[in-house]
Amino acid sequence: MNKESKKKILIGLGLCICCLIAVYFAMNGSTSGSKTNGDKKGKDSNITDNGNKDNKNNNKNNDKVDIIDVNSNVRPFAVVVNNTPCAVGVQEGLNKAYIVYEIPTEGSTSRLIALFKDIDDVTVGTIRSARHNFIDFAYESNAIFVAYGWSHYAEAELRRGIIDNMNGMIESYPYWRNNPEGLASEHTAYTSTKKIREYAQQKGYALNGDNTILLKYNTGDVDLSKKDGAGAANTITIPYGNIVTRFYYDAETKMYSKNVNGAFISDYSSHEAITTKNIIVEKVTYNVTDDGYYWNIHDVGNGDGYYITNGYAVPIKWSKPSRTSKTTYTYLDGSEIEVSDGRTYIEVQVTSQPLTIE
Repeated sequence: MNKESKKKILIGLGLCICCLIAVYFAMNGSTSGSKTNGDKKGKDSNITDNGNKDNKNNNKNNDKVDIIDVNSNVRPFAVVVNNTPCAVGVQEGLNKAYIVYEIPTEGSTSRLIALFKDIDDVTVGTIRSARHNFIDFAYESNAIFVAYGWSHYAEAELRRGIIDNMNGMIESYPYWRNNPEGLASEHTAYTSTKKIREYAQQKGYALNGDNTILLKYNTGDVDLSKKDGAGAANTITIPYGNIVTRFYYDAETKMYSKNVNGAFISDYSSHEAITTKNIIVEKVTYNVTDDGYYWNIHDVGNGDGYYITNGYAVPIKWSKPSRTSKTTYTYLDGSEIEVSDGRTYIEVQVTSQPLTIE
């Protein structure tokens, strides 16, 4: 065999070996590819599953409500919070409350009642005096009522013990004073949920009880856009005389920021903007009490209002058969409203004051 023939044979063998190697790697590459694709598919499937779980958490369908433990029988604390214009800037703890009432008072102003439940230790303030109608709103969540001072109407009832309560006029604990802004002394009292709980135990108050949940919660975001009478609710203006409360909707966060007399409000210590998820406007009538000074809010009975969440508002009805019973809020068809999972401001506003929803 000449050299030329040997060369051709070697080239042929080399080509065959290369083909075999190529086939081998192609087959294994395909198998590896299938495995990789399979892994990737499995991983993608996991991502999809996790995505569904995340969506479920975002929508909170069939999940627990985050704002409050609806199965808890722990009694809330209903704390009267100062809302006088000069003291709004030193408010603390409101973003830890799950319900905040705003209620008109004499002098063309308003006060807040903040409800705290299953909260370990939150500073709340500043604390102001009670009015007899405030007791009605504490009753409906079986709450322990906390204030500093009182009208003589409220004093008579609270001294009789018609509701478990504590008041700074006769009890130094659980209050303290702090005055970084140099305000008058009536704007300087604070308390904390920890101290309230400790003192409630000392006084022998039950910390657990029945009927502690006022509202019916939806585990996701309530969509009001298709409800009868629905309209856009991006700015809500609620005058109380010398106090004008406004809420501005943020479509990105789906929350409403609170504004008082033209200024956005933040927590004095944390500097966190005061926000809410839901707003219920409860329109009421009133009369001036026998002394010609204090207001008697007609919160027992029934009336009209609005429920506002996620950028929309719908007309509603409210009813409260007695002082100690719950207020029920219903759509116009009579079904009870469900509020979105989040903090709720209940704005009790007299019918003689205008309400603007834009």
